[in-house]
Amino acid sequence: MGASLSNLSENGSGNGGPGLGDIPESCVACVFLYLTPPEICNLARLNRAFRGAASSDAVWEAKLPSNYHHLLNFLSHPDVYENLSRKDIFALLSRPLPFEDDNKVVWVDRFTGRVCMSISAKGMAITGIEDRRYWNWLPTDESRFNVVAYLQQIWWFEVDGTVKFPFPPDIYTVSFRIHLGRFSRRLGRRVSHFDHTHGWDIKPVRFELSTSDGQQASTECFLDDTQQDDANGSYKRGYWIDYKVGEFVVAQTDPPTEVKFSMKQIDCTHSKGGLCVDSVSIKPVELKERRRRGALKRDMVLSPWKVCFFSEVAR
Repeated sequence: MGASLSNLSENGSGNGGPGLGDIPESCVACVFLYLTPPEICNLARLNRAFRGAASSDAVWEAKLPSNYHHLLNFLSHPDVYENLSRKDIFALLSRPLPFEDDNKVVWVDRFTGRVCMSISAKGMAITGIEDRRYWNWLPTDESRFNVVAYLQQIWWFEVDGTVKFPFPPDIYTVSFRIHLGRFSRRLGRRVSHFDHTHGWDIKPVRFELSTSDGQQASTECFLDDTQQDDANGSYKRGYWIDYKVGEFVVAQTDPPTEVKFSMKQIDCTHSKGGLCVDSVSIKPVELKERRRRGALKRDMVLSPWKVCFFSEVAR
């Protein structure tokens, strides 16, 4: 297949017929509208027509989210970036853009062009966070914000956050990223410590979200299932786990949507502790599900049917 594709990429096939180089650039651009950005960049290496189509503003305008002009405002001197090509703007926005004291970041998914967001624990209101008897900040490279909040012990556990943002129309899911136990590095190996971990198997933690247009969602979950696997220990300990809060729908970018989210266990009959809180993620539901299924692990790989498709076009 590799040799066949190499021949097709020239101005003629091996038998003297037309090749991929004979396809008009406008036709290639129309096909690119149905491909992912990594696939477009991969095919741009075939020949001049493909490179030209891969740089077309019309192609990359379709890949950008409808609110990309709002995203440019998070950059210094956004008017300068407006003059860039749409391809360069896409590349720029696919990197995390920090805002609100760098405690929140937003970016465009490089496969789908969907808008994603992450909010650091430092950007949330955590009950008792100022008292070092209860909470501590742990520096770590396991968080995109390089720091997580570690709970030693507390009776009233509550974490609240809010964000107001012009999300483009989509269905979004909100998740807390949590780790049971404290972790460290010893002789180059990751080690988890559970000496403070307790209380999460007695009562469930309640997750809630609400939006400015009246949408609400809630769920409850035991963070520590010690009874489920007594022989091997709780499978939830020692791992980063995304706990889904709920979903909300955005119908239009304007006005901006305000999202409030919380995680709480305020039954003061028992203490709880030994928990790391990293962040809250807000991502499109479809993107979350596709990543879970592993559909996006084909990074920069051209599937066989697409090679065959271009071969048929060349004929």
